[in-house]
Amino acid sequence: MKTLAEYEELAAIAHGHLCAGQILGLRLAMFGMNLLGLEDPAGKDRKRLVTYVEIDRCATDAITVVTGCRLGKRALKFRDFGKMAATFCDVKDHRAVRISARESSKQRANELFPEIADRNTQQMRAYREMPDEELFDRAWVRVSIPPEEFPGYKGQKRSCAECGEAISFERFQKRGDQTICLACAGARYYEPL
Repeated sequence: MKTLAEYEELAAIAHGHLCAGQILGLRLAMFGMNLLGLEDPAGKDRKRLVTYVEIDRCATDAITVVTGCRLGKRALKFRDFGKMAATFCDVKDHRAVRISARESSKQRANELFPEIADRNTQQMRAYREMPDEELFDRAWVRVSIPPEEFPGYKGQKRSCAECGEAISFERFQKRGDQTICLACAGARYYEPL
């Protein structure tokens, strides 16, 4: 693995700036990789890692920098729980660890560096220096990943009986004997005009 400083440079490029959320995300992912014993998650270990992120904020971009997991590679899964947390799954050894940021770390940053008025700068400094045990909670968990969720899955495509669009990765429902895409089944985020 790279050093935190090396990851910070990559995160600033990937995200467009460096902030406390980025530092926290880098540390969170590095902690998870260390617990799983994955030394090169974006390189030689990349095919054995699937990561679930629970928030769509700065930390998620940082997590992808460390892990190499991407939506387009189907190795990054997003669950919108609004929590600063991620679960790292070693699919080769069937182990998973969920790391969540402690809310108390913000107060601890204030206690450590009260002389720094800017909250982001204060938290960035603290998040670089605080031990993992002060920043994060961890839990070993079981994650059942069905075959269609794995990177590289090549399932049969189906056509939606209502809109006619192709459906991949088993993302459909059955209505009687008809195959319906999730959007037509009522889960669409948009409204046709």
